[in-house]
Amino acid sequence: MAFSSRSRRPLRNQKVRKVRIDPEVLESLDYKSATQLRRFITDKGKILPRRQTGLNAKQQRRIATHIKRARFMALLHYTADQQR
Repeated sequence: MAFSSRSRRPLRNQKVRKVRIDPEVLESLDYKSATQLRRFITDKGKILPRRQTGLNAKQQRRIATHIKRARFMALLHYTADQQR
């Protein structure tokens, strides 16, 4: 059994991630395209983690920045919609 170098925990089999969005589309994505940014937000309003989005670290940081800007400009909600 293979162990990681820092601890004595066994290594897990890593899944191959599938990118949900085309890299060319990702480059043109900005905070004004709120409908596309909603793909990366849960129904409660949280930003999805990298392991679910399938993006690399740099792309995930850009998406998070765009989501935060869209929230500030009131294009996206900070929390889930409260329907009564």
